[in-house]
Amino acid sequence: MAKGRNNMLGVGGQRKNVSRRALRGDAPQAAGNADEQAARKRDLLAKMRERNEERTAEAERNEE
Repeated sequence: MAKGRNNMLGVGGQRKNVSRRALRGDAPQAAGNADEQAARKRDLLAKMRERNEERTAEAERNEE
């Protein structure tokens, strides 16, 4: 039996070189997309803050 029989190296073609910036998600985006992304981020942060406030209030009620 060959030593590298289960080796999948090279299967599926070559990968595109991806920059570190793109891997982190800092890659440049389309200008029209920035407003939508900012709005989505604001909504997400608002939801996270609301959940945090609810958990804090619940923890305070449980302490009493």
